[in-house]
Amino acid sequence: MSFSLYDATIPSNLQILRALDALLDKAEAFCTDGGHQPDAILGAKLADDMLPFGYQVKSCVAHSVGAIEATRAGSFSPDRTPWPDSFAGLHAAVRGAIAALEQLAPADVDALVDSDTEFRFGETAMPFTGANFLLSFAQPNFYFHATTAYAILRAQGVTIGKRDFLGLPRMKR
Repeated sequence: MSFSLYDATIPSNLQILRALDALLDKAEAFCTDGGHQPDAILGAKLADDMLPFGYQVKSCVAHSVGAIEATRAGSFSPDRTPWPDSFAGLHAAVRGAIAALEQLAPADVDALVDSDTEFRFGETAMPFTGANFLLSFAQPNFYFHATTAYAILRAQGVTIGKRDFLGLPRMKR
């Protein structure tokens, strides 16, 4: 059995993005049922010097479907636009990423393996192959931001556990 770039990225992105969408539901219910202000959750951080929950969710989109789009284009730069400021906006971003990833053909992703992809941030330019960018830069960032979003919700008192983070694993049929 061969294992492709598509196999190494897209199914796991979809698994975690679907779990993140469900975490947004739980966070929204936490606010509604517990009388908590949505802005308090959306703006929550684990430390003063980090970006808030809304940014963490937005970054999951950027490092999944955004990374594929950037690899196709040959260049990735951090998205500095504001993140959605509502649960509805975050749901829309996550669901849009899920829909876009579901439409990708495995052969199209696999064709990116050797493509030239550059990370650019200010004066910094880091050259990658498509595979190395997706697997050694985008994927670790994706999991970092997904984990941070989860941790922020836990720290705010949202009742979630590891199974909520993992979502639905892809088991043998």
